[in-house]
Amino acid sequence: MWRPTIALGLVLVLTGVCVAEPVVMPLWPDGAPGAKADEDHDRPTITMYAPPDALRTGTAVIIFPGGGYQNLAMDHEGRRVAEWLNGVGVTAFVLKYRLGRHGYRHPAPMHDAQRAIRTVRANAERWRLKPDRVGVLGFSAGGHLASTTGTHFDAGEKDAADPIDRVSCRPDFMVLCYPVISFTAPYTHRGSRANLIGKGFDPELARRLSNELQVTEQTPPTFLMHAGEDKAVPPANSVAFYQALRQKGVAAELHLYAHGGHGFGLGKPGEPHAEWPKACERWLARQGLNVKGG
Repeated sequence: MWRPTIALGLVLVLTGVCVAEPVVMPLWPDGAPGAKADEDHDRPTITMYAPPDALRTGTAVIIFPGGGYQNLAMDHEGRRVAEWLNGVGVTAFVLKYRLGRHGYRHPAPMHDAQRAIRTVRANAERWRLKPDRVGVLGFSAGGHLASTTGTHFDAGEKDAADPIDRVSCRPDFMVLCYPVISFTAPYTHRGSRANLIGKGFDPELARRLSNELQVTEQTPPTFLMHAGEDKAVPPANSVAFYQALRQKGVAAELHLYAHGGHGFGLGKPGEPHAEWPKACERWLARQGLNVKGG
């Protein structure tokens, strides 16, 4: 259901008026497919953070906060990241996706992520974005979800009744931060796996969602970042995905920092791992995305 404050903000954005405040939009205004109820956690949304007009580049990034498919770190892996991206001219969208703690297992989170990409791309013109510059950025389990969008996508249904469903859900680039990648390797994050596919999971489903095994030549260019001492989600996840990308000839860059642990978001000021946003800005610029930093 639309809420009045949300509807007002959306109208302002759609009519081209500059809105300083973030704008929250439901992915399915009439209710998400497979919704179990009509509580807040049953309604996936994207929150748009628009950069100042003077910085706007037309590049969009959809942010998937982490939380083990159990919770969502919406502040340090959501809002703060959106504000950083705004500072380099990127329009950011923070996705609130459905979670295992509320009974939503695969494919609900993937459907939410794919719908977010389609929504941003379908509205590119009215939101002053480039439809071929829609990327994803995910942290931890959100990194698993982001890498899932880059390895499980389609071109859309050209005859779909909903125009959003007619466009591709393939991201144009990915940024993966200390991501969960594998559900089959010894270094998997078991909590994320259990929350997404259950403790008594189907081994074939676990293999399909081990995204290092699903990389193809069509997987988008990817920037990866991880701390070497991460004990929650070992850096072997990022290394495996990087190697798979390179084997398929996909452009990729991996940054491993000696310290930082897990879940540090943009990083602690003064620590080497806090340099990753600048490294990412330079990488984005090299992809031709015209970011203002770097």
